[in-house]
Amino acid sequence: MTFFILATKQKPPEVLTITPPSSVSAVAVPDKSIIITLTKDGRTFLMFGENTKKDETLENLNLTQGMNLTASELTKWKKQLFYGLPLNQVKSGLGMELDPAKMPGIPTDSAKNELTTWLRSITNVYAGGDQRKLEETLLVKGDNDALYPGFKQIKQAFKNNQLYKFRIVTNGEPVPVGSELYLRSQKK
Repeated sequence: MTFFILATKQKPPEVLTITPPSSVSAVAVPDKSIIITLTKDGRTFLMFGENTKKDETLENLNLTQGMNLTASELTKWKKQLFYGLPLNQVKSGLGMELDPAKMPGIPTDSAKNELTTWLRSITNVYAGGDQRKLEETLLVKGDNDALYPGFKQIKQAFKNNQLYKFRIVTNGEPVPVGSELYLRSQKK
């Protein structure tokens, strides 16, 4: 796992305010990323950054899940900045203004882990390409107060799609003085 620091210019935009854990990593979140967000209350959201094959992923979901979205509904779905509804509620949700605070999130429970379905569509769209690029694109951003079972279900969705590497977004903090990392940085 690689840890990322939140960039001052976050792309895609924040869905909900969360407080990620801290680390001393100094790598900025890339613009070309797919961010899976876990809120404090265990809800999961998905956001696509620039050039992340969002349209192709949504088209794949529509086809493979038999959602039967019309061309205009699919166009409207593609314009959303974030995704946090069960797939069976997408069609009815397209007519409403989506408030992330009121959305149930993408189901990740063991009975119906729809995040597995989302990740399968993402891997289908990226198939044939460099697996490492896909792994660098997938980021998990969880609230520091989120309970472990929520994160475990996200990990299970990755594992179900044979994705064994992903990155975790954290807030930055200074390297502790006197630590091995601090001493190594002083030698450079």
